Amino acid sequence: MNIDKEQLNHNRVIYSYEEQQDSQIRNEGYAIYARLIRGIIEALGNRYGVRYELYASDDPNSEYWDLLKEDLQSNSTDVELVARIFEDLELRTLHYEDDGDAPTYGVHYSIRNNVFAYPQWGVALVRIPFFRENGIYNEDFVFATGEEELKRFLGSVRERERQQNMKKVTVYTDARNGSDRHVESITRSVGRDEVVLSPQIKQDIFRSLDQFFEADRSFYRDYDIPYKRGILLYGHPGNGKTTLVKSIAGSIPGPAAYWQITEYTNSESVREVFEAAKRLAPMVLIIEDIDSMPDEVRSFFLNTLDGATSKEGIFLIGTTNYPEKIDPGLMNRAGRFDRAYEIPLPDEGLRLQYLNQRGFAVFAGEEGTLEAARLTDTFSLAQLGELYVSAALEWHQNGQTDIVQIIQSMRGELDKSHKHNWLAQPGKGRAGFY
Repeated sequence: MNIDKEQLNHNRVIYSYEEQQDSQIRNEGYAIYARLIRGIIEALGNRYGVRYELYASDDPNSEYWDLLKEDLQSNSTDVELVARIFEDLELRTLHYEDDGDAPTYGVHYSIRNNVFAYPQWGVALVRIPFFRENGIYNEDFVFATGEEELKRFLGSVRERERQQNMKKVTVYTDARNGSDRHVESITRSVGRDEVVLSPQIKQDIFRSLDQFFEADRSFYRDYDIPYKRGILLYGHPGNGKTTLVKSIAGSIPGPAAYWQITEYTNSESVREVFEAAKRLAPMVLIIEDIDSMPDEVRSFFLNTLDGATSKEGIFLIGTTNYPEKIDPGLMNRAGRFDRAYEIPLPDEGLRLQYLNQRGFAVFAGEEGTLEAARLTDTFSLAQLGELYVSAALEWHQNGQTDIVQIIQSMRGELDKSHKHNWLAQPGKGRAGFY
């Protein structure tokens, strides 16, 4: 959608400020609201020769606003600017892109204060600013030429959102003021062969996923199995649960969502996440730190899992570093989590696989890599990653590495951490536990 003077002249303004009417407008209440709505309907009618009606929505997952933003940023020809609301508010807005190699800026029409239409669907979206003594707030409005047109538009939104979320992860984080939602692109995909995990466990998990996403779903129909699955991953931190999740998100023919449980998780955020997940089904929903579910929400969460359709089309993956804190109700009832898999500390073979994948031999040679795998028992994958970084830095600085010394140093720090004994000689001016 190009910004030019001809189009701006073609697009009308709904409300122009007149100083002599200011005191009257501020006290009009419904009158100003009605004036704006009627003006929008008239502008749409004049533009397209058909009457648009206002529709209310109690849907908290209004993805079409996100898609409108994408269309404006990409100058899509599917959306048209019909009118501005208030003459002296912004027409355009800046946006910042940081997904590429270098950050860039762009300019597009502002979602607020403008009337946008999808004429091929017979739908218009308007975010109207309203003025109060303590500032400006916005209300969203949906107009359509009819119910069927609106339903077809919403159906297209669901399919479009699902396609756009392929190879992306929708992240939900429960915060004090509600659930924060944003979409992250998978900048570097993790192949299944890169997942450092017991071959049997990895095979079981990916086989279940592949069966779940088979296009005809015949497996579930033939054997009368509900089209929903759930697995629980548990184990010490830093042992590859996150890498496994990234690999899943990047290798399935469907969207993935990641939900971070916090102390602010409540029944509303549970409902919001599951409703959004159902819109993207079939999909994978990863629930991070499921043991952190607040006590007062657990009953509602369990009832949601038990709902007849709440998990239809959802492959649920729960993760926890503290399985002893998991509510027994999650595991002791069919239909919640079907299988639980422990992600243990890597054995010597898996440690060697990880170091080889990282290219550790560049700094330590083949023999040094074998020795590192042998000497790092009780190391997590995250700690092996730190070993790689330390070896790389030492090699870069000195042209060689002392693998044994680095491992001994790391093990000493780990021992101090476990014992909370950071000061060997208290009173030497260093801070820490002792």
